[in-house]
Amino acid sequence: MQNLTVIENELVPVYETDNGEKVVYGSELHEVLSVRTPYKDWSSRRLEDVDAIENEDFEAAQICAPSGQTKKDHIIKLDTAKEMAMLERSEMGKRVRRYFIQIEKKYKENSLEGLSPELKAVIIVDKRITKVEKKVEHLEYDIPLYGSEADELCNHVKRKGVDMLGGKNSNAYKDTKIRAAVYSDIYNQIKREFGLYDEKGRFRSYKALKRRYLYDAHELVDVYELPTYLAEQVSDCNAQISMEVA
Repeated sequence: MQNLTVIENELVPVYETDNGEKVVYGSELHEVLSVRTPYKDWSSRRLEDVDAIENEDFEAAQICAPSGQTKKDHIIKLDTAKEMAMLERSEMGKRVRRYFIQIEKKYKENSLEGLSPELKAVIIVDKRITKVEKKVEHLEYDIPLYGSEADELCNHVKRKGVDMLGGKNSNAYKDTKIRAAVYSDIYNQIKREFGLYDEKGRFRSYKALKRRYLYDAHELVDVYELPTYLAEQVSDCNAQISMEVA
């Protein structure tokens, strides 16, 4: 992936390699997504999150910064970059993902021009198979969370809970009753939002959440705020002066 030609530059610059592969520079994607985490840490984490394989889904690269220094970068295939954008769980992440999808669609359609009728027929059949696969994929998203997805959501709730309590060293976090109440309220908000009730109207486990709602559930956790009564309990508890003598 050495010789790159810019083919799209509306949002994130998209390049084409000599063999027709569509790619982006990781640093340019990072900049457009407005991620606060430094590129080195963000790229390492996100490439791992999407199970990207070096020299297959991306390549390490070196770029020259305006200062003249050489900086580490990555040349990332469009499909992998699309997944990375989706994981940001932000409006810009959604916008970039849609942008990449439009580019993929555009160049797939253009690729049929000039082909023989026989080859076009083969490609059309392949597209029909792809549609069937997408339907199957849709059905997969209509089932409860996979174990790893449930763990991911659980860890997100824990991180949010710790933040709401004032950190792991806070009095509120150390108070097991208050800590449990905060975690319970976050989970209950997820259950109310996505209708996780059994036939008797009781809450079901958050693990019963359908996979197609996972992204929205993470967004809900991101914007969660403590209800007034819990916020007051946390504030009062953290305001207490510890009488323990070191």
